[in-house]
Amino acid sequence: MKLTAVPGITPVSLSSVERTTAELHTLLIRLRGPDAERDLGLETAAIQAAERAHEHRAGLLAIVEHHDADPALLLAGSIPVERPMTVESAAELNWSVADTAPGIREVSTATTARGYPVVIVERIAVDGPGAQLQAVVLDPGRPRVAVFTLHSPGGRGWLDVAALAGTLVAGVDLSEPARVP
Repeated sequence: MKLTAVPGITPVSLSSVERTTAELHTLLIRLRGPDAERDLGLETAAIQAAERAHEHRAGLLAIVEHHDADPALLLAGSIPVERPMTVESAAELNWSVADTAPGIREVSTATTARGYPVVIVERIAVDGPGAQLQAVVLDPGRPRVAVFTLHSPGGRGWLDVAALAGTLVAGVDLSEPARVP
């Protein structure tokens, strides 16, 4: 999977949990300002995100930032599936997710710039503010999907950060070996 660089999306290293945590924590402090260094919640959030990224063997963990929005976390990776998926599979997945998952706000399908089908699932937080979006890019040529999960704990400016993540997803190239910008 090849991803192109998108301004506003800053990837962090996935070389080790410790390095991922340190880079992520530094970015969060920069985005929140000088008083954020005393916010233990940011360090906890960085640790949890780093551990989750490594646990799920993510290919990308990044901060998505927009001047009119709260920063969001973007996690992406490739997942094997039983058989290559098609546009028809996307439609089936679309209906299945919409019918069974709680907190779903909207499920839609799209196509990337390279013609890959995408199922987009937007969730609203059930227990407070925040939003989550998942984009599942289907690879018709191989038995795998690329899953992108964007999470904004605050939800302010959600459409702005979601648009940046959408730009990244729209340019994904599944014919290439794994490379992150």
